Amino acid sequence: MRSLRDMTKQLYILLGAGLMAVAMWVWVQDIAIPHQQSDAVARGIPRGNLSDLYPRWLGARELLLHRRDPYSADLTREIQTGYYGRPLDPTRPDDPKDQQAFAYPVYVVFVLAPTVEMPFPVVQRIFLALLVMVTAASVLWWMQALGWSISVTARLTWIVLALGCFPVIQGIKLQQLTLLVAALLAASMMAISRRNLVWAGILLAFATIKPQLALLVVLWLCIWVVGNWRERQRLFWSFAVSMAVLLAASEWVLPGWIGKFRAASAAYYQYTGGGKSVLDVLLSPTWGRIVSVIVVSLCMVLVWGLRHAAAGTADFRWSLGLVLATTLVIIPMFAPYNQLLLIPALMEIVRAMRLLWRQSRVSRFFLAVTGLVVAWPWIAAASLAVALIFLPARLVREAWALPLYTSLAIPVMVLALMLAGTNAVRLER
Repeated sequence: MRSLRDMTKQLYILLGAGLMAVAMWVWVQDIAIPHQQSDAVARGIPRGNLSDLYPRWLGARELLLHRRDPYSADLTREIQTGYYGRPLDPTRPDDPKDQQAFAYPVYVVFVLAPTVEMPFPVVQRIFLALLVMVTAASVLWWMQALGWSISVTARLTWIVLALGCFPVIQGIKLQQLTLLVAALLAASMMAISRRNLVWAGILLAFATIKPQLALLVVLWLCIWVVGNWRERQRLFWSFAVSMAVLLAASEWVLPGWIGKFRAASAAYYQYTGGGKSVLDVLLSPTWGRIVSVIVVSLCMVLVWGLRHAAAGTADFRWSLGLVLATTLVIIPMFAPYNQLLLIPALMEIVRAMRLLWRQSRVSRFFLAVTGLVVAWPWIAAASLAVALIFLPARLVREAWALPLYTSLAIPVMVLALMLAGTNAVRLER
C-alpha cells in the first residue's frame, strides 16, 4: 500500500513538473518573445537569426574552408549581418552593444568541423535537436556522477524540470554552447565516478571551449588529483595531453591565435558592459571583485580539505556542487543560461534536504529562501500563462519580466546554502 502511495505521489509530482514546464514555454513563446519583437520594431533594433551558434559556426567555416581569420574585423561584420540582419551602426543609440565577434578559443572549430559544409539552417535544426538530447542526457549523467539512484519517475521529473526551466529554454532558443559544455562536464564527472579517468580528462579538455565555465572545475580536480596522485594521476595526464593537442592543432590552423583570442575576449568584456559578474551587479564592480576573491578563496580552502575524498562520496559530491555554484557567481557574465550548471548543486541540496533542515536555523533559512527563488520563475510564468487566457495579451506582456526577478538571486542563494551546509554534510559522512 505504501509503495502504491509513493508511486501515486511521484506521478503527481511529475504531472506538476510537466505543467510548470509547459507554463514556462508558453511564457517564453507567447509573452517574452512577442514583447522583445514589438520592442525591437518600436526602437529599430535589428533582429537576424539571433543564434549564438552562428558566430562560432561562421568563424569555423571560414577558417577551415577558406583560411580566414575568425577574429578579424571583416568577418565580424559578416557575422553581424547574419546574426542581426545587418552590421551594427555605432551612430544608432538603440543598436545592440554586443558585437557578436568570434571570442572563443580557436579549438572550438574542431567541435563544429563536421557542420561547416552544411547550410546554416540545417546546422541549426541539427544543433537544436542535439542540445535537447544532451541536456536531457546530462541530467542522468549528473545523477550517475553523484551516485544518486532514484526511481524512473523521479528521473523523468528532473529531466522535465530541466527542459522546462528558463536557463535551458533560453540556451535552446539561442543555441548556446553552454548547454554542450554542461553536458561535457556532466559526462566527465560521470567518467570519474566510473574510474575512467582517461575519458574524463579528454571530455574536460573539450569543455574548456568556454574557459570561464571550466576553469574552477579544472583547478578543483587538480587539487583532487593531488589528494591521491598515485590513483588519480591519469586524469591529470589525460587532460594535459588533450589540452596540448588542442592547443597545438589550433596553432597549426591559425598561428598566433592566443594573442588574438585574448584581444577578442578583452574587447568582448568591454562592449558587453565590462564583464560584470552576478556579484558585480548585486554589489558594485569594486565590492563584487573583492567578494569574488573571498568566495573563491573560501571555496578552494574547503575543497582542499576534502581532496582525499573518493569519487561518489558525500564530500566529493558536495565539492562538485560548491565549485559549480562558485563559478556561477564569479564569472564575468550573468546570463541565465549558465545556471544550467547549478543542477548538480540542486540535486545535492534536494538529497540532503532533511539534513540541512535539521542542522540549524541558518541552514533552514537558506533552504527556504533558495527554494523560493528557484521556484519563483515557474510560479510567475504559470501565473502569466493563466492570465493570458483571461486578459488581453498586450496587458499581460507588460509584466513579461516577472519570472526573471530572482535570476540574480538564484546562484547566490544556491552558493550560500552549499557553504552553510558544508559542515553538516561533513559531519554526516
